[in-house]
Amino acid sequence: MKQWEKLRLFFSIVWRTSHAYVLLMASSVMLAGAQVLLNVLLPKFLIDELTGALRGEYLLLYAGMIVGANLVLALLSSAVKRGLDEKELYVNNMMDRVMAEKVMKVPFGCLETPEYLDLKERALFAFNNQSAPFEMIRSTAQFLQSALIIITTLAVMLTLSPVLVLLLLLCVAANLFAYSRVMQDQLKFFASLIPINRKYGYYVNLGFQDTLQKDVRLYDMSGMISGRVTDYGREISGECDQFYKKMGRFQGLSGALNDLQSALAYGYAGLRVLGSLSGKAPISLGSLTMYVSAAASFAKAATDAGASAVTITAMLGYLEPFLQFMSLPEESDFGGTLPFPETVESIRFEHVSFRYPGSETRVLHDVSFEIRGGEKISIVGLNGAGKTTLVKLISRLYRPEEGHILLNGVDIFEYEHGSYLASIAAVFQDYKLFAFSIDENITGKRPGSDLVGTGTVIRRVGLNEKMAELNEGVYSMLGKSYDENGVELSGGERQKVAIARALYKNAPVIILDEPTSALDPLAEAEIYENFNSLIGDKTAIYISHRMSSSVFCDRILLLDGGTVSDFDTHTALMEKADGLYYKLFNAQAENYRIEKKV
Repeated sequence: MKQWEKLRLFFSIVWRTSHAYVLLMASSVMLAGAQVLLNVLLPKFLIDELTGALRGEYLLLYAGMIVGANLVLALLSSAVKRGLDEKELYVNNMMDRVMAEKVMKVPFGCLETPEYLDLKERALFAFNNQSAPFEMIRSTAQFLQSALIIITTLAVMLTLSPVLVLLLLLCVAANLFAYSRVMQDQLKFFASLIPINRKYGYYVNLGFQDTLQKDVRLYDMSGMISGRVTDYGREISGECDQFYKKMGRFQGLSGALNDLQSALAYGYAGLRVLGSLSGKAPISLGSLTMYVSAAASFAKAATDAGASAVTITAMLGYLEPFLQFMSLPEESDFGGTLPFPETVESIRFEHVSFRYPGSETRVLHDVSFEIRGGEKISIVGLNGAGKTTLVKLISRLYRPEEGHILLNGVDIFEYEHGSYLASIAAVFQDYKLFAFSIDENITGKRPGSDLVGTGTVIRRVGLNEKMAELNEGVYSMLGKSYDENGVELSGGERQKVAIARALYKNAPVIILDEPTSALDPLAEAEIYENFNSLIGDKTAIYISHRMSSSVFCDRILLLDGGTVSDFDTHTALMEKADGLYYKLFNAQAENYRIEKKV
């Protein structure tokens, strides 16, 4: 990606985030440039009048112009700065939001690839450790402001001496060359810190995680953790020492070059005032002031512009992972345009094979079967048979490596992305609830948006008594992360909230992947019995290690080693005494009988 393209992409993101912020930044640039120009030009007329005719009305006019113009510009600059300060926090939050929204839109399969994880970490590093977005914005504003000052002061300086301007430019060029070398070293420095910081952060976080403290104490791991933190801390300090020595040498050189620029400007202009340069007409004290001020402003602006350009280049380097991340394709880019059908007539797998990104082993191989609309099936198999993978494929979280998944005879990826996802309700074994109210977790809407719907599903999953016990009822916050009055539900209660969320969605296809693992077998069986009566003619897919769910299903899909071993009713499968299903069902039933006796 070319530098200009990176700039365009970055500022298009900033512009989408806040039009006002960009406009305020542009206003700040114009005001700063105007203030410098006025303070270069106007004092000349006042000083020439003081050392010349001393006309009172002109003295008052020039003094009034200087004071008035600076006052107006100062007030405007102050107002713009307040606006920028207010918007900066907003933009910072919105940039975080932009990043988070992108994470939620990239193809789900990317989330587990090392390439994606590395790219995301490098993008976050630019945000969290370098403040690269705001450094980029400030440096760009500084560059534009300096460019405006350079143009105006250059026009003034050229009337004094083109040779002086050339000498000043040479000093600026030398300064910029040194600065660019330092910025290259800085890029390498921070790049070298990323892997060390990752390890350092990992071991530091081990000491803070409450969930690890039992093992840390029981197995006396604190010394080893502290030792690793110390080792990586020393490694970071060593890298920092080397870099800051280079930075110190640059700062010394830069200061010397800046002093040389000032000496050249003052010396040349002073000689012109005294008329000591042959062939050059003397200049007034007012002109001396103007040229010296212009020279100082020009030199500073040229240095600032160069430094800003180098910083912009460096920040683009830091931001490149972020810009690459923001350019990743999104889930919706791969979807079709067909609306989801009103009724589900069939879901059919045709010779589907799949392996996870980065893996060489197929989880599913040449899988073919058909689920009829409104049918309730249970997927059964040993661990690693591919049960969860299969329902993830139905949910369109992954694409098959080979074969097709058809819904009503149409490839599922031909349906519009949002329409398809809105028609699938799933409770996976690793489901997540959020630090929102129970009502918000179920509906995904503002609290109280649908009390009737929330109340209905709460009763259906058997949580109405629990809600009655809570002071805030369904408005109770889950967990105490952000609310000290939040409630901590048991594992079984949390699973019921997750099931209520799936029921509330009222989707035509419902998937339950180990959703009741925290419930006892009898409570789970009750949930499944109620589910069959609740979902009516919807298509339902169950996965459970507890075979009781299979009894309530129309058919059972038996997976073995990533292939379909059988697909039949519970009764038919139990007649196959040498079959895997028969063995699994009876082995589990025997365990429950033993548990009951104990």
